[in-house]
Formats: sequence, C-alpha cells, structure tokens
Amino acid sequence: MPAGGPTGGHVLREAIRGRRRGVVAASLLGMGHQTCEALVPVIVGVVIDEAVAKGSSGTLLRLLALLAVVFAALSTCYRVGARITEAAGERATHRLRLDLAARVLDPRGGADADRLPGALTSIATNDARRVGAAVTALSYGASALAALAVSAVALLRISVPLGLLVLLGIPPLLWLGHRISGPLERRSETEQERAAHASGVAADLVMGLRVLKGMGAEPAAVARYRRTSQDSLAAALRAARSRAGHEGAVLALTGVFIAVIALVGAYLAMRGSISVGELVAAVGLAQFLLGPFQLLTFVNAEFAQGRASARRIAEVLAAPAAVEPGGAALPGAVAGRIRLRGVTLGALRGVDLDLGPGLTGVVTGDPAAARDLLRCLARESDPVGGVVELDGVPLTGLDPDDVRRAVLVAPRDADLFETSLLDNVRGGADADTAAVEAALAASAADDVARLLPDGADTVLAERGRSLSGGQRQRVALARALAAGRPVLVLHDPTTAVDTVTESRIAARLRETRGDRTTVLVTTSPALLAVTDRVVVLDGGTVTADGRHAELVAADAAYRAAVLA
Repeated sequence: MPAGGPTGGHVLREAIRGRRRGVVAASLLGMGHQTCEALVPVIVGVVIDEAVAKGSSGTLLRLLALLAVVFAALSTCYRVGARITEAAGERATHRLRLDLAARVLDPRGGADADRLPGALTSIATNDARRVGAAVTALSYGASALAALAVSAVALLRISVPLGLLVLLGIPPLLWLGHRISGPLERRSETEQERAAHASGVAADLVMGLRVLKGMGAEPAAVARYRRTSQDSLAAALRAARSRAGHEGAVLALTGVFIAVIALVGAYLAMRGSISVGELVAAVGLAQFLLGPFQLLTFVNAEFAQGRASARRIAEVLAAPAAVEPGGAALPGAVAGRIRLRGVTLGALRGVDLDLGPGLTGVVTGDPAAARDLLRCLARESDPVGGVVELDGVPLTGLDPDDVRRAVLVAPRDADLFETSLLDNVRGGADADTAAVEAALAASAADDVARLLPDGADTVLAERGRSLSGGQRQRVALARALAAGRPVLVLHDPTTAVDTVTESRIAARLRETRGDRTTVLVTTSPALLAVTDRVVVLDGGTVTADGRHAELVAADAAYRAAVLA
C-alpha cells in the first residue's frame, strides 16, 4: 500500500488484481469471440472469390461449414466470457464493499469524520459499483483490441496500404478518446459527490423526522433537501451531457476513420489491386470495426467514471484513524477503576476525576462537556492533554477494541435494529439467558416485551420505530446492561421514560450495577438519588463532588440544574 494510504489508482489496480484470473479468462474468451467475428467477413470474401466466382459447389460447402464452426465458436466464447466478466465485476464490487465496511467499523474510527451516514452508503454502493464496472470493462477492452489487431492483419493480407492505414490510425484514435474523457471523469466525480451528499441529507432528515414535525420545521427541511437534490440533479445532467459528448465525438472520429478505410478499399478494387471478394471482405471489416471502436468508447467512459469513484473510495480507506492502538494489555480481571488526570479535550479543561465500583453521577449543563467526556471514556478520541487510565493503564496504551470490551459507553440516542427485541438486547453477543432476563427486568424492558404480539421475539421496525421513545430507551438500556462490562457509562438513559418507570429503573440499576463501576451522565433526580456520589462539571472542570442530597441542600447551581 502506498505511503499515506491507498490512492484512487491503487484502489482500481487492486480491484483488477484481485479478480485477475476472472479478468484474464474473460479477456481470452472475448478475444476469441472478437477474432471469430473478424473472420466472418474474411471468409465471406473467400467464398465469393473461391466458390461463387469459380462455381465450385464443394468449395462452397466446405467454406459454409467453416463459417458455421466460426459462428458456433464465437457464440460459445461470448456466452461464457460474458458470464465470467460480469462475475468478476460483481466480485470486485463485493470486495470493495467489504473493505469499506471494515474501514468504517475499524475500532480506531476516523472513516466517518465529516461524512454523513448516507454519504458513506452512497460510496459503498454507487462508487463501488462503478469501480466494479471498470473491472468488467477491462476484458471488453482487451477483446476490442484483439478485434482491431485481427482486422489489421486481415487487411494487411488483402492489401498492405489498408493494413497500414488501420495500424497507424488506431493509436491516434485511442489517444484522442482518452483526452476527450477528461471532462467526463471530472464531472462524474462531482456527480457522485453531490449524489452522496443528497443521500446523506435525506438520511439525516428521515432520522429526525419526528423532531422536525414536532417543531413544525417540515418546510425548511423540504427546502433544504430540494436545494441539495437540485444540485445533485444538475451535476448528474452535466455528467450525462459530458458522456453524450464524449461518445458522440469518439463515434464521429471512428465513423470518419471507417469511411476512409472503405473508400481506400473501393479505390484499390477499381484499380484492380484487390479482387471483388477482397473488396467485400475489406468493406465488411470496416463495418465490423465500428463495434470494437464503440466498445473502446464504452470502456474509456467506464474507466473515466471508475477512476473518479476509486478516488472517493480511497479517501475513505485512507482516512486517518481517530485513535491508534498501543502495545499495553489489560489485566486478566478488570477491576474497572477509571482515573482522569488533567484531561483536556474540546469543552473539558484539566478534569481530575476518580471513578471506582459503585454508581457515580456526572452533572453538567454543557452538552459539549458531556459529549467530550463520553468520547474520552469510549476512546473515540484521545485527550489533547492529560491522561485517562483504566486500572492504572493509560487508555492510549491499549487497543481501542480492548478498551471497549472493558468499558461500554451507551449514548443517549442508541439505535435499535430491524430484528427481534431479544436479539437487540443480546446485541450480537452470546449473552446467557439469565443475564438477558436480568437486564430486561432492570431496565423495565420486560414490560415492553409483554405488550408486543410475540413478546421478546417480536421483530422491531427499522431503528425500532414501532416502539415509543421511552420503550426504545428501555430496550437500549437493557442491551447495555446485558453486555455486563466492568465499566458502564450511561448518558441520559431515561429522558423519554415516565417518572414512575424511571424510579423503578433507578432502584434496579442500584441492585444490578452497585458493585461495578457505573457512570450516569444525567440530570435526572431519580437516577442521581441512587448514586454513591455526584460529580459536577462546570466550565469544563470539576466544581463539586458529593452525595446528591448534600449537593441539593448546599449548592444552588446544582439545584437549578437538577430540580428545574
């Protein structure tokens, strides 16, 4: 891999190299097909000269049998070659999607920086498909070049001037076709960027649809998407015009070239330099050459678009990691003691904090401070100053995956998946039945299951939209509890839950997580009342530390934040 990560050219070469066998096999079969196609007018010319002109029935039958064999061969080569070619392109597309998924899911993060989820989806679908199409086009290009070579040799045997005309005329045509594809490549890249942005905006608006309706902001959202969609449409139309212009220009050039071949052949026949059969073969070859030239036009356009898409894929694959793994290892049994020493990141300013077994509440009026604290504890970002330790080991010295096996940070807006409620709680892990049932009870999600038609086996709608906001929160909380991590950080886990259920959840959290490190980043009085201590963050630093009741009695700012 090149220094600094893969480039667009590297991505395209690797896609071709990964399907090398299929591409080579398809190219050979395509060459066989095109060779047989080129031989057809040559054999027809021989039939005219050797059978028709001489009146030989035996020669006519033999040549017709040869023609039948050629047709059978070209048909077989085409069918098998097309199947292998398309398979190679689909497998290359699949491989790219796997690589993109691996990069996006990499524990080090960074691939989604400054990108909307819909944009990543567009890159993994449309751009990967276009690179796969370029792999498919490669074998078509090889077969077209083989057709040109066979036609040139055949024309050389008929007439040296005709053969030289083809051999000397093809390279300039190919060079002009490549030069003409430049605008198409640039506009194709812009088209894909605008389409990806439109997909991202659409996904973003759909995710926040309920909020938008509640605020009455639908007109503004529609206007935003309309502008984005119109930009995408304009880019697509420019790319379409560019492709049409590219194809039209190349076809005009090839049409002129083929006409010149036909005129030179007719002139040579009039002078008696070639026979009538050779003239028919020459004209037939000239007409046949239109197919390979059109194929090369298609290949050139596919490669132009494939290169543009490959660059976009390379940008994701080469995105710098948000955090890097260290060489240290956690002890076999994680006690779950977290220490923050002088931690500075975003809204955090030199935070000193010790977190041990038991329930600790963290109260802050600044959402940015809460977000940055969660990023540090989840090791989604490393502090720019200070250190975060787990059982005395700096998180920067650990692999991000190891950190997350010990520390689970459950965000406020946790997504649910289109599977059963039970599978959502398991979260893809092999959690035992007792742990899952305990988590369902502790989060009051067992009440949710009882209301569903198939209980916990009921399949939820996309993102859990078949549940209310409070029900989704309870299922997400059950999933976090079922994971059984030594350290659990919960961010506002009950904001959409009614007060009676919230009090019940608070008491059960105490019973379930009282002996393990649990951090509740919240302003909920019900949750804070069951904690062992509460830490207040103000201005990015720790300003108070005590029990909930003590802080309520002694701190007016705390009362305003929690009881307002």
